[in-house]
Amino acid sequence: MPNPIEVRPAQAQDVEQMYALMLPFMQDNTLISRDQDDIFEHLQEFVVAIKDGNVLGVSALHVYDTDLAEIRSLVVSPKAQRMSIGHQLVKACEAMSQKLGISRVFALTYIDKFFLSQGYTVVAKESLPQKIWTVCVHCPKFSHCDEIAVCKNL
Repeated sequence: MPNPIEVRPAQAQDVEQMYALMLPFMQDNTLISRDQDDIFEHLQEFVVAIKDGNVLGVSALHVYDTDLAEIRSLVVSPKAQRMSIGHQLVKACEAMSQKLGISRVFALTYIDKFFLSQGYTVVAKESLPQKIWTVCVHCPKFSHCDEIAVCKNL
């Protein structure tokens, strides 16, 4: 029987693989660029999907206030697509959010279908000023953002 995929909080020894997995998506501007130091600094926000010691997926939950958190940096290795890893990472972030007492989670995405299938609804980006005026305002795509905002009440 093959080893199952484990979804767990990220650990320091995962950072190199996490960065390598995220790098192509940062290079094509799908993800906001960050270096390994930034990943270490925010390590407690990350969850990873691991199989046989390899990081196959990564996601983070960033808290904005008492009732709002964002699922971000969601990446699944191209060779591990269609294995429900993305769904498992989203569920792990939602569980983290609930554990922290935060009942509303959002994401900015290019693949809204993925989130809609998990109970998210499309919302106006303007309904998320915490994100827009702290992170998005620094993005090179700020004036012409093509991401879709999705939100879910837990």
